[in-house]
Amino acid sequence: MFRNPFLKTPKIHLTHKAFGKIYEGQGVYCFLKDSRPIYIGKAVNLRSRLKSYLLNDLEPKTKAMVTSTDFVSYIRVGSDLEALLLEAELIRKYKPLYNVISKDDKHALYIRITNEKYPRILTSRKIDTDKFDTLTFFGPFPSSTNVKDVLRLLRKIFPYSDHKIGQKPCLLFQIGLCSPCPNLIESISNIKDKEILQKKYGNNIKMIIKILERKSGQVKNALIKRMSDLSKKQKYEAALEIREQLQKLDYISQNITQSESYLHNPNLLEDIHQKEVKELIKFIYKKSKLKIKADRIECFDVAHLSGLSPTASMVTFIKGEESKEYYRHLKIRYAKSADDLAAMNEVAEMRLKHLKDWGTPDLIIVDGGKGQVNVFESVFSKYNIQVVGLAKRFESLVIPTNSQLKAKFIMVRVPPGHALNLLQRIRNEAHRFARRYHHLLLKKELFS
Repeated sequence: MFRNPFLKTPKIHLTHKAFGKIYEGQGVYCFLKDSRPIYIGKAVNLRSRLKSYLLNDLEPKTKAMVTSTDFVSYIRVGSDLEALLLEAELIRKYKPLYNVISKDDKHALYIRITNEKYPRILTSRKIDTDKFDTLTFFGPFPSSTNVKDVLRLLRKIFPYSDHKIGQKPCLLFQIGLCSPCPNLIESISNIKDKEILQKKYGNNIKMIIKILERKSGQVKNALIKRMSDLSKKQKYEAALEIREQLQKLDYISQNITQSESYLHNPNLLEDIHQKEVKELIKFIYKKSKLKIKADRIECFDVAHLSGLSPTASMVTFIKGEESKEYYRHLKIRYAKSADDLAAMNEVAEMRLKHLKDWGTPDLIIVDGGKGQVNVFESVFSKYNIQVVGLAKRFESLVIPTNSQLKAKFIMVRVPPGHALNLLQRIRNEAHRFARRYHHLLLKKELFS
């Protein structure tokens, strides 16, 4: 029996001032009365979600819940998928009053995978374990919304079918959510081509099962091995497809942690982030003998579309945590169209002007290879600020070396683990933030 994990987390009063200091990332929150959960929810942005409960035009049921609450608390998690699974686990264990009231289901919902030639993934109110047509099932989940959200996320990475065999490819095949479609596979006369698609469909189902079993690490390792094998065989198009699956899986899971771990330690995410920073420092020293600090890490990324509206982003992580108050959008004004190195140089010079008012980083990560690193290194080396690059090819770290060495750069692939998780998390956040501003500028140009 787990003790209520929210007893170990800070208790926050329902005020604008208190909510204004809350973490902005994803997590699970809890309304507490007499130290007991009365409502548990999830949010992509905890601060924004909790602030919404302070509005004046709340529904009567929600207003009654807020009025009767003593405190609010929350548990931070590493990904959207972790938030979904942890919320379901906590609701199932504690059955909070207002979750029960708001539930519109007569029974809990299960994820059911059928035992057929082309296994289907379905949702079901009840599961008969003796039925021959059920391969496996997961649940029960207290919220039908949770189940559908989990499947929606997974289906974009590993498409699957939820329909019986028909005459022609289904509508979801056209948008890549049922691909390869069993209807299409059955219509193929060439035995070899048919077997290839059958194997692909079966692999998608296996991967989904492993993720639902909280074995996403095994899934990532299998995909990395397959991508490497395809590259060696010069099947680059198929390798690229696997790489896209890996990137999507990284985005939704990012080193997914079992719900029970959060129940034992609600501050687990902070512990993980501290370990990631230590591992990155240790990895860089092992490969280059450079002693660095990484309390404050900044990452820069340039975004443009064929040279149109070039922009850059600066994201800041302090002790492994996002610090959005130090994020900056940088508009590139002078670099020529699609000249990434000139754009990087302009960004580096802009950043240099703000060392006092924005703060000084310990480590700068640039999204790119030797050229991009060289640009930043030439600007920041005299200020004793270490610069490294993260090259997309095989997730390699580009580290400038001392001039006494023959090679000017060390380029080393970062193995799966805490250091790589941190690097990918920072790089992905820089991508997201750069694209957001770039799209905004593009819209302004189009509509003007």
